[in-house]
Amino acid sequence: MQRITSATIADLFDIAATRRIEHAAAAALPAHTLMQRAGIAVARLAMAVAPHARTVWIACGPGNNGGDGFETAAQLQHRGFLPIVTFAGDENRLPPDAKASLQRARDAGVIFAPTPPAAYDLAIDALLGIGAVRPPENAMAEWLRQMHATARPVLSIDVPSGLNADTGVWNTAHQGAASARFCATLLTLKPGLFTTQGRDAAGTVWFDDLGCSEIAEPPAARLAGAPTDPARIHASHKGSYGDVAVIGGASGMAGAALLAGSAALHAGAGRVFVGLLDPNAAPVDLAQPELMLRDANAIDLSGTTAVCGCGGGAAVRTVLPRVLATAAALVLDADALNAIAVDSALQTQLASRARRGRPTVITPHPLEAARLLNCSAADVQADRLAAARQLASRYGVVAVLKGSGTVIADDSGTPPLFNLTGNARLATAGTGDVLAGMIGAALAAKEPAFEAAHRAVWRHGRIADTWPADAPPLTAGALARQAPC
Repeated sequence: MQRITSATIADLFDIAATRRIEHAAAAALPAHTLMQRAGIAVARLAMAVAPHARTVWIACGPGNNGGDGFETAAQLQHRGFLPIVTFAGDENRLPPDAKASLQRARDAGVIFAPTPPAAYDLAIDALLGIGAVRPPENAMAEWLRQMHATARPVLSIDVPSGLNADTGVWNTAHQGAASARFCATLLTLKPGLFTTQGRDAAGTVWFDDLGCSEIAEPPAARLAGAPTDPARIHASHKGSYGDVAVIGGASGMAGAALLAGSAALHAGAGRVFVGLLDPNAAPVDLAQPELMLRDANAIDLSGTTAVCGCGGGAAVRTVLPRVLATAAALVLDADALNAIAVDSALQTQLASRARRGRPTVITPHPLEAARLLNCSAADVQADRLAAARQLASRYGVVAVLKGSGTVIADDSGTPPLFNLTGNARLATAGTGDVLAGMIGAALAAKEPAFEAAHRAVWRHGRIADTWPADAPPLTAGALARQAPC
C-alpha cells in the first residue's frame, strides 16, 4: 500500500469512473479476485497501524464494502488475530462476492456477534462504501457512534461510512474524534477523501490499486503534489523577477495589503509596490521599508502583476475597472471578489481578460465563491470540485477555492488539483492575504497562472505543516516572512 502525503502526485477518480474501472477489472479477473485482494490489503494495513492489537472489531454492512470486511476478518483470523464481526444486513441479499467472503470468514472460524465487543484494540469500518447516498441508520449509525466515541483507532475500508466519495460531505451525525483515523482506499483514489470533511473523516489515507492500475479512465482531478521550484540563475537582477503592485488597504485595513506585499517580497518578487486606498495612510512602512508605498491610482499596471482586494473595503470598487483593464497579470482576493460579485460590468471585464491573454487568479473562500456563483456557501461546500470548475469556466480564470483540500481549477480542460498541505494553524486573520501575495510573486516571475497558483498554495500550506510545535503561534506576519523564493 502507498501512504498518501502532501507530496503525492496521483489521479483522482469519481464514483462513476471507479465503477467503470471496477467493472473492467472484474471482467478480466477470476471471480472473487478483487475482494480477496482487498481483504489481504486491508488486513496487512490493520497489522501495520495496530501491530499490538489482539481483538479487532469489524463492522460489516450489507454490500460489497461489508464483503471486504468479511474477507479482512478471514485474513486476520489466519494471521492469529481475534476478529469479531458485527453484520448489519441480510445474508440472503448480499452481492455474490460478499456472500462468498462471508462464507470464507465463517470457514476460517471468525466470530460473529450481534453487538460490538466490550473491549477491542482496533475498529474496522466496513459498513458503507462509495455507493452510499443516505446517512447511516439504525445499527450502523449506533456502531459508528461507538467507534468514533472512543480513543481506539478506526480503520475505514475504501471510504469512511457516510462520506460522499465525490464531494467529501460526511453524512453522519457521529463525527467524533477517535485517537487515530486511517483509511484503506481501494482500486482508485477518490476526490472526497481530500476535501470538505473528507480529510478529517479519513485521517491518514493509504491506497492500493489492487493490481488494476493499467485500466484507462480520465481522472476527475489530481493530487497536486510538491511543485518544482524554478531555478534562479546567478546572472539575474530585480527586474528578472518582476514587479508586484498590491492594491487594497482601505481605512482601518491597511494591514491586509501590507501583509500581501510582505508575502510577495519574501516570495521573491523583484519589486513590490503597495497602493493603499486609505488617503491618510503613512507614506512609508518603517517595519518594511522595502515596500514602496504609492498612490494606487498612480501605479502603472501595464507591465505589472497586480494583487487587488486585500483589505480593500468598499473603496476597491473605484479602482477595479482600471485594474481589470490594464494589469498585465492579476490576483483578485477578498473585497475585490465581493465587488465583482454584485457588478455585472466588472464581471464582463473580468471574463474579457482571458480573451486578451491576461492571466488572472482568483482566491475565494467558500462564501466569496458563493457570491460569485449566486448560490450559498453550503452549496459550494456540498461540491467544492464542481464549484471551482464553475468559477474557472464562468470567469476564464484560475480559481483557487480555499479551505480544507484547496481546489485549483482552470478552464483549459486540465484536471483540477487538490492541495493537501495546510492545517488549522492557517485559520487566523491575514493568511489569505499572504497567499494572494505569494501567488502574485509567482505570476510576476512569469510562471503560468495554474502553476503559479499550485506552487504558492502548496508552499503556503507547507509552512503551516512544518511550523514547530514549540514555537509561538503562527501569525500571518510570520507566515509572510517564511514565504520561500
